Amino acid sequence: MKPPLKKRVPKPRNPYVAPALQRKAGAHEATPGARRAAEKRALQKRLAEQ
Repeated sequence: MKPPLKKRVPKPRNPYVAPALQRKAGAHEATPGARRAAEKRALQKRLAEQ
């Protein structure tokens, strides 16, 4: 008869990973859609002023 298998203990999680992921920087420039929408708003504003 075989001996029972030992349960493996998972490695402890790195406590520095979660805060580092939360500090990750976002995009540094506007997306093409945001840029297009801003240009459209600016155009509408200029047309309304005339």
